[in-house]
Amino acid sequence: MSDRESSSEWYADEAFWDTFYERMFDEESFGRAAAEVDAACRLAGVGDGAALDLGCGPGRHSAPLARAGFEVTGVDLSAFLLDRARAYADREGVHVEWVREDMRRFRRPGAFRLALSMFTSFGYFEDPADDLLVLENVFQSLAPGGVLVLDTLGKEWVCRNLQPVHLRELDDGGLLIERPMLADNMTRIHNEWLLVQGDRVIRREFSHQLYSGQELADRLHAAGFGEVSLYGGLDGSEYDLEATRLVAVARRD
Repeated sequence: MSDRESSSEWYADEAFWDTFYERMFDEESFGRAAAEVDAACRLAGVGDGAALDLGCGPGRHSAPLARAGFEVTGVDLSAFLLDRARAYADREGVHVEWVREDMRRFRRPGAFRLALSMFTSFGYFEDPADDLLVLENVFQSLAPGGVLVLDTLGKEWVCRNLQPVHLRELDDGGLLIERPMLADNMTRIHNEWLLVQGDRVIRREFSHQLYSGQELADRLHAAGFGEVSLYGGLDGSEYDLEATRLVAVARRD
């Protein structure tokens, strides 16, 4: 395992995904995925061809893309999540190419008409230069005229709505305590999750980079993208004070 895949990086810890899988990817989230894919394709103006699902996780967007007729490549670092993705695609009767790779290294020049980065799968890395590298890889992997749709959590929304503690009662009787905190001059959000099951408590920490709309647009332009449009959701709503998500649509000239 390389330094960039060391277990000290939270996203490379398979135990994290195993422990919290059911809490992050419930049946409802899979049920929403087809509509999210349809909305992302409408924003992009792309209806067919080769598509990249970057940070694909358990494949909940990859499978609907394939069902819609795209030739789909799903990329993720987690072997655990890719195993779930394969099983899901098999159940759905669709074909997806699955690639286990760090998104800082995955680059397939000119291969895709559409790239998706969904569910805040962007910004995991401690060094912001790595985020730029990811966007440069996506830019190079898109054919001329190709489009990236990136769905993440906007800094503006977080700063207005952050609550220090969230408590969720789970269907199995357990509790999930979430403790988010802004850090590093409001450039990152750190999360502590405590899963309480009877007398057992599992604690995990994770974090990701936060971008405002302007910061994300600037980063996309720096990666080489020409036209960049920002929205407050996959529905194409305006990115304003009411926006709950930050969705960027970036086009390669």
